Amino acid sequence: MTIPEINPPEHVLSPVNRRGFLNQVGLLAGLTLAVDGRRFISAAEPLPEADVHSVSEAVNPSENLTLSEKHMRIIDLEVDVLVAGGGMAGVCAAISSARNGARTVLIQDRSRLGGNASSEIGMHIVGADVHGQRPGWREGGLIEEIRLEDARRNPHRAFELFDLTLYDLCQREELLTLKLDTSIYSAEVSEGAIQKVLARCDKTETIYRIQAKTYCDCTGDCRLGLEAGAEFRTGREPRALYNEPLALEKGDENSQGSTILFTATKHDQPIDFIAPPWSRKMTENDFLFRKIPRGSYEYGYWWIELGGKRDVIHDNEELRFELLRIVMGVWDWIKNSGERPDSSHWALQRVGMIPGKRESRRMTGAHIQTQLDLIEGWKERDDGVSIGGWPFDEHPPGGFDDWDQPPFYSRPIQEPYNIAFESLYSGNINNLMMAGRNISNSHVAFTSTRVMATCACTGQAIGTAAALCNEKGVLPAQLRKTHIGELQQRLLRDDQSIRKVANQDPDDLARVASVSASDHLAGAEPQHIIDGKVRDVPTQWDHRWGAKAIDGGQWIELSWDDPVLLDEIQITFDSGFHRQLTLSASDGASKNMIRGPQPEMVKDYKISFVDETGAQHELVNIEGNYLRLRRHRFAAVQMRSLRLHALTTHATEQIRVFEIRAYNRSG
Repeated sequence: MTIPEINPPEHVLSPVNRRGFLNQVGLLAGLTLAVDGRRFISAAEPLPEADVHSVSEAVNPSENLTLSEKHMRIIDLEVDVLVAGGGMAGVCAAISSARNGARTVLIQDRSRLGGNASSEIGMHIVGADVHGQRPGWREGGLIEEIRLEDARRNPHRAFELFDLTLYDLCQREELLTLKLDTSIYSAEVSEGAIQKVLARCDKTETIYRIQAKTYCDCTGDCRLGLEAGAEFRTGREPRALYNEPLALEKGDENSQGSTILFTATKHDQPIDFIAPPWSRKMTENDFLFRKIPRGSYEYGYWWIELGGKRDVIHDNEELRFELLRIVMGVWDWIKNSGERPDSSHWALQRVGMIPGKRESRRMTGAHIQTQLDLIEGWKERDDGVSIGGWPFDEHPPGGFDDWDQPPFYSRPIQEPYNIAFESLYSGNINNLMMAGRNISNSHVAFTSTRVMATCACTGQAIGTAAALCNEKGVLPAQLRKTHIGELQQRLLRDDQSIRKVANQDPDDLARVASVSASDHLAGAEPQHIIDGKVRDVPTQWDHRWGAKAIDGGQWIELSWDDPVLLDEIQITFDSGFHRQLTLSASDGASKNMIRGPQPEMVKDYKISFVDETGAQHELVNIEGNYLRLRRHRFAAVQMRSLRLHALTTHATEQIRVFEIRAYNRSG
């Protein structure tokens, strides 16, 4: 979908303060997979046992919190990090926390992970590349790993398999405990810090009392923050409050609404549709600004939206019913109005039963991001930890009922921006962080940061920060003051995208090596792999080594004047950031995507080294790679030189490598 620049009318723009992954999924037994970006586990190996590695657990079957809960057993859990909410922000927060060494529990109130991207709702993930219109700016890090895994495992675009991919990635983390169908409902707070939270799973008649050092709210609705007494806001601020040109002159309590999506399939024979009597009856006026493309009805429709003038949390049930009335009415119009005779062979495949929320509460952090922060202000800050870049994308609060207005008003942002770490931790609860659509924003800033790839990256940022807080024994505000550079370098090491920050990791011994290669393309110098940057615009080779793919492959080598002791090699390959890559039910949105290994990716490669005596040894031999970030760990050895021998790609005629890092973790 092209995002045009549309000037919004005054009455729709700018709150007031308030408080055993299955092999059938597509993995082939024997393929080597980078399931967590660090460990490499064969798909044929058994999954780690669940819920026994990461928590200290005690069952108190006879102890009751209140007489009204007399049939619920109580389990006490003790962890380093608690993540509430299992959407894309929460999944990335939990995985990054666990990968960085923290015992982590992820509490999700649904049976599936992914939030708005899950099969329950079915929305595709978008972000800073703006549907591929900003080539080269697809996000790195965990969200890129998830996209690449999904493209490889799920070429046929099944949302249920996307759910399972997220589940698999969580289950493979030995320090991560996953609790599904479980909801946070209470928090104990003293001296400005959360001491303990209560979560319940009625399906197992269990209440969990969970004690953590750091708490992460990725619920979207600020549910954990609400229970903890964190400050938050709703609605749209007046223009004068933050001097935001896109804000309303006078603020109000309105927001963006919720959507129920459906999918449809074309069949070999005509299939009729009998609309239920409660369906809303549609007229041509309803589609004045909401066009239904002829001949393609498989994906519909994000503009079936309601709730911006209501309380989207407390009125969620009523909104669900009304949205279903609209869905049935839209499909009835397509099938039975006579305006779309080409729909005769089309039939509904699924209808979502959960409204996908856009906006509700926003936590108040140490810094509140505004329109001006996202345009230029971010350049003056030193605490960027993730990127965004979606346009300021406002929706009229009446949603579908505002039939005489376009369903969105878009103002582009000229370049990607950094999201400030200070907008990701609470201003009044000192061990609470947040990620996703409930971060510390004005409403105008929210209209850009709310999309799921941006939310996922904020999740990776706070998960990494939470683990670092645990490691350093500090709170988020102190981490900001004394360790922000270390946090940024840790994030870059995990391929998180941050603007204006390059690899300066003092532990990366590749940075002091000499670099040579068998060959290189014009401008694609071997030295680029240690320049600290892992992104290029498509037509440039400023930060990649590139060489013509030939029989026998090409090599690039790091060498040191004196032998170095190494036990980890990290490689960042080119995964085609210039293309859009997401899971979408829309055939139109998917037509230019590659649902499989990306053609630029180095497929087969070897790593070898020369030891102190001059003898050469093979270290790694990989076949069928499809991931951008690969880490290889091994027993520490002394090396004079290290060689990556790139043998084949999946399709392109150039070998492309962004970065090689080298570490001695024991040192």
